[in-house]
Amino acid sequence: MTSTDLRSADTRADLPGTRHHALRGGGVEVAVVSRDDGLPEVLHWGGPLGPADRQELVLASRRQVSPSALDAEWPITLLPSEHDGWEGRPGFAAHRAGRICVPRWHSVETRGDETGLRVTAHADGLELHTDMHLDDAGVLRVTHEVVNTGDDDLELLALEATMPVGDLAADALDFSGRWTRERSPQRTRLLEGSRVRESRRGRTGHDSPMLLTLGTAGFGDRTGEAWAVHLAWSADSVYRHDALPEAPTLLGAGPLLRAGEMVLAPGDRFRAPTAAFVWSDRGLDGLGARLHASLRARVGHPSTRPVTLNTWEAVYFHHDIERLRTLAKTAADIGVERFVLDDGWFLGRRSDVAGLGDWSVDLEMWPEGLHPLADEVRRLGMQFGLWFEPEMVNVDSDLARAHPDWLLQDPEAGVRTWRNQYVLDVANPAVFEYLVESISRVVSEYGLDYIKWDQNRDLIEAVHDGRAGVHRHTLAVYALLDAVRRRHPGLEIESCASGGARVDLGVLERTDRVWASDTNDPIERLDIQRWTELLLPLELIGSHVGPPVTHTTRRETSLGLRIAVALFGSFGIEWDITECTPDELDQLRDAIAAYRRLRGLLHTGLLAHPAGGDDGLRVTSVTAPDASRAVVRVARVTSSDRALPRLLRLVDLDPDAQYLVRPVAELRMPRAIEPSPPPWLERGHVVLTGASLAQRGIRLPLLGPGQALVLEAERLPAEG
Repeated sequence: MTSTDLRSADTRADLPGTRHHALRGGGVEVAVVSRDDGLPEVLHWGGPLGPADRQELVLASRRQVSPSALDAEWPITLLPSEHDGWEGRPGFAAHRAGRICVPRWHSVETRGDETGLRVTAHADGLELHTDMHLDDAGVLRVTHEVVNTGDDDLELLALEATMPVGDLAADALDFSGRWTRERSPQRTRLLEGSRVRESRRGRTGHDSPMLLTLGTAGFGDRTGEAWAVHLAWSADSVYRHDALPEAPTLLGAGPLLRAGEMVLAPGDRFRAPTAAFVWSDRGLDGLGARLHASLRARVGHPSTRPVTLNTWEAVYFHHDIERLRTLAKTAADIGVERFVLDDGWFLGRRSDVAGLGDWSVDLEMWPEGLHPLADEVRRLGMQFGLWFEPEMVNVDSDLARAHPDWLLQDPEAGVRTWRNQYVLDVANPAVFEYLVESISRVVSEYGLDYIKWDQNRDLIEAVHDGRAGVHRHTLAVYALLDAVRRRHPGLEIESCASGGARVDLGVLERTDRVWASDTNDPIERLDIQRWTELLLPLELIGSHVGPPVTHTTRRETSLGLRIAVALFGSFGIEWDITECTPDELDQLRDAIAAYRRLRGLLHTGLLAHPAGGDDGLRVTSVTAPDASRAVVRVARVTSSDRALPRLLRLVDLDPDAQYLVRPVAELRMPRAIEPSPPPWLERGHVVLTGASLAQRGIRLPLLGPGQALVLEAERLPAEG
């Protein structure tokens, strides 16, 4: 039984040895308090605090002693632990030969300015380095590194970045999914307790949490306050949140380390993948805007995204030089800028059961190598790219027969295949060198402009030198990508993994776009891309016009819808366009013209998802940074609940300016299912102020399921 009394509290604004740090950027502030006797504590992560007296701020925020609790106040530090008084999931966990390691951090040093903070701390046998960087977009990146300064081995079990969220957080959002249905949102009330999402797939996964978000009750696309975390890592991961009754709610992420996977010998260090934390007071679109601005500020961020034709759904494994030449000629005629030859060009590759690992051109299929095709593609004015899957191997390959010890998994032990393939142990220096040389030889011989880098299986029973090998393998894959890029500075690389199973900011530090999904079904793609857009800007998301009947769903859709969906991304085609009718080719030619005209806006503008009024409508808009132009796609996936369509409101425009709104001229209007269109659409345009468009809107036509309308708004010169 516990009795309650009034204990005397220390009412000093600051405890001895207290130092204050404020990170500011992009309309975000992170207030940090550090003390001599432990790790720093984040006091605030959110909107700017203004010129508040920091000592008074600390006093106003300090906790009282609760009944049936520790006898003195306790901090929630950058690595929360039991020693601090934290009873949720620890940020750090380790042991030495079974002896638990609970560090008592001391000799804490903090250095930094308004953009970043570097924390160094020591404990018995340990050294910690934490880097916090807040960029101009308001994205906070946190990276922990530990060094074993002891005399014996340290097995690391967890090293996770956490941040406290506002007390009004009430809802949680993350993602699941499967092949061809990636990034499916799942939303719940914020439940009490320590809750963890683990991924053990050896890659990011079709069901990756991607961006774990906590928000105020009912937060939406454009409303509410939200706090989110993304782990920039392409392998096993932990996403967690802790909502305990006696502490602030924490949000965090880190690598999932399997038993025995990360054993640090004396002097060894482990640097955790970076966790990106994002806050918004404008809902989910606010989170996306910060992430997009942060990515676009990178040195070397892809700018103009060429129109790509990928051959996979055109020819699959059936490579015939004359057929491919005809495909290339047709592609060039309609305006395609890059031609990518997909799977099937290398030694012994007639299906997915053989050939992976043998990265040389199959001279039986290609007696003169790929030169006749590559030369023809370039003569037609297009770039040339190839498909690779460097991390994988078929047992039926010269490589596997010559080097069975190079596999990360042992087929003789009964490890299961996936798409008839196993994984190479890229962390093995011999494997690494073989892959660098093999890829570089092909890139150099054919002057490749582009690689589609695929990865078509989860890593099951991945073992390197007798230990769980996922983490080391992933670091080696990153190093392999980096090595190829260093050798070929102008080479662009697309990250594909059975479609969208490797979509993360870790792989995008060394690649130029992701393949969002193996489905080109536009109905499925609308939601897949909408949620991928929460993390990535459109120019990093590959989106292609597929054939009329999608091979993953067997659904038939209109060319107009397929074009409208692909337009909002890194646009391409994946279809045997040699079989298109003249009218279909004309539509594709016009769509490419529209994309080339609009991509400067699509790939730099502010992305938004305005409310459509019913669950069957998907609205996406992109507005120029100076609000001079906007393009809006309205797509319907199920029939409306109303015969009179709702007014569409356009957002992010200058309220005082006049805008000319009209359909994108190059694209076909959807087939009417009502006797007459709205009068403004029948006239072809309407002129309204930004305020009128935002507060009142324009009448939409009655769209049927599988139809889309793409509009553009252009600011008119001011009169006088």
